[in-house]
Amino acid sequence: MPKVNYRRIWEFTLDFLAINLGMAIYAFGWAAFLLPYHITTGGMTGMFAILYYLTKFPIAAAVLIANTILLVIAFKPLGWKFVGKSAYAAIALSFFLELGQQVMTDESGNLMQILGEGQDSMACVLGAILNGLGIGIVFLTGGSTGGWDIIAALVNKYRNISFGRALLILDFLVIASCWPIFHDVRMVVFGYVTLVVYTYALDMLINSARQDIQFIIFTNKPDEISQRIISETCHSVTSMNGEGYYSHQNIKVLITIVHKRESVKILRLIQETDPAAFVSQSRAEGVYGNGFNAIKP
Repeated sequence: MPKVNYRRIWEFTLDFLAINLGMAIYAFGWAAFLLPYHITTGGMTGMFAILYYLTKFPIAAAVLIANTILLVIAFKPLGWKFVGKSAYAAIALSFFLELGQQVMTDESGNLMQILGEGQDSMACVLGAILNGLGIGIVFLTGGSTGGWDIIAALVNKYRNISFGRALLILDFLVIASCWPIFHDVRMVVFGYVTLVVYTYALDMLINSARQDIQFIIFTNKPDEISQRIISETCHSVTSMNGEGYYSHQNIKVLITIVHKRESVKILRLIQETDPAAFVSQSRAEGVYGNGFNAIKP
């Protein structure tokens, strides 16, 4: 009987919950702030928001239909792992978009402007921040949101166009299409503002979550410092031999990477153990391995 890998099950459960949380936050940003104030942005959801403003066709249904078609096309060239993650994200996104719109619809059938009339700028910023945070949570789990991700992945596979550039071109075209359709400069301006704020919030979340600190320590007490780092932070230390070029004295060089929240503890530890140590501290983004982020295929 095969051994049950409880760690894998726990990681899968956490990823499942995180993807749902991210999609719920993303959908709430649309339903509570962007849609009631007729604001759009890039991405497939932005494209179908324009369709919703024109025809009132449900965004959730449009997203689900479009993603289903794209996933069928992408199954063979992109593989079942990518398609599987994207399929689940598409279903979760459609569900939360529909739920969010139902919750935010008043008795007359219109979406409520919870910030009041004329608060378009604040709605734009809040909606974009929630969009960025929601998508960021999904990305941190190794998930995919479907939509433009699928198209960009296909373009990147067959053409010499980077994934990021393909997404940027698609987002630009969606927002620019507001002008010939609605002849409303406001929608175009707010669309690009939303895209910028959304991207910034996404980057801030991903970079802060993956941000760790690397210490390079030149010390005459390498054993004491190494033992304290290992026992007090549960991180390891790499030791190298060094020589001062001016003094020609041998010295030990210690390298360790810890979580950002542990950096103050490391500095205090070094100061208590060897006040004469020379220390270099730098930011390390995207650290993978034991004690840090798992490498996800």
